[in-house]
Amino acid sequence: MASVLTVILNWRTAEMTLRSAEAALVAMQGIDGAVVIVDNDSGDGSFEQMTSEVAARGWDCGPHAVRVLQSGRNGGFGAGNNFGIRAGLPGGAQPDYVYLLNSDAFPAPDAIGALLAHLEAHPATGFAGSRIHGTDGVPHHSAFRFPSIAGEFEQAARFGPITRLLRGSVVAPPLPEATGRVDWLAGASLMMRSTVLDRIGLFDETFFLYFEETELCLRAARAGFPTDYVVESQVTHIGSVSTGMKGWQRVPGFWLDSRMYYYTRSHGRAYALAATAAHVAGGLIWRLRAVIQRKDVIDPAHYLRDMSAHALRWAVSGFRPVAK
Repeated sequence: MASVLTVILNWRTAEMTLRSAEAALVAMQGIDGAVVIVDNDSGDGSFEQMTSEVAARGWDCGPHAVRVLQSGRNGGFGAGNNFGIRAGLPGGAQPDYVYLLNSDAFPAPDAIGALLAHLEAHPATGFAGSRIHGTDGVPHHSAFRFPSIAGEFEQAARFGPITRLLRGSVVAPPLPEATGRVDWLAGASLMMRSTVLDRIGLFDETFFLYFEETELCLRAARAGFPTDYVVESQVTHIGSVSTGMKGWQRVPGFWLDSRMYYYTRSHGRAYALAATAAHVAGGLIWRLRAVIQRKDVIDPAHYLRDMSAHALRWAVSGFRPVAK
């Protein structure tokens, strides 16, 4: 029987993380494996609270042993998940599959089994992810095309004729209604074949937050292991609890870093600058329309200016991640 290691990353959301782990344990029934919760150096008592609660509930010695590990640093999403993946199953054995679950995501009872069944039935597929929806049942956009120069322009312009012209480059196309191939998936509920990770490596820890799943899926695709979206696997996701993305008044430097690093690592320096120029050009088109049609700009304050300044600094001095 194939084994699955479920990895849940915590940062200052101890109670919610325990709820996520509880849902994961239900969804792990009938599956060989274990759960590891990684505290990303929360510094708020999360580690102690979760360790105590796991022992009190008997999860540490249950059929799917739950361990709470301290990463010792807040290295971001990729670094924290890598820490859990490297820990392996209890005793150090490597699982056949690694399942990443956000601390604010709650799989349906058959969600993990659906991903496992899909990967077992499709040995050429590297990764598989769930259909994610909010607590209101509305699907979240979690299946995407790889970003590109054309996609950046379309995304920023927000103009119907441009979208129709560049429809093959739209980064966030309509969600698939059936299970099938996509470019990349959000990491809120993502199962990965361990043999693929052995071949391509784990998350690039230069990323702090954002674009790390995109880059990993691209690396897998280039190695011949595509990603599938599995609608039979349903997961409820609150979203942005740890990152606070929904409340951003201004785009943080680490997002700009991650975006620029993704393009540079995956496509080269010139492509990264061209993608930024395309985004700024599209954004200017949108702002002109917003003035003429008296629409709200929508973007965070100083968005295009911050992106342009970041790209200019990067072009002059090279890639230097901001302090977290």
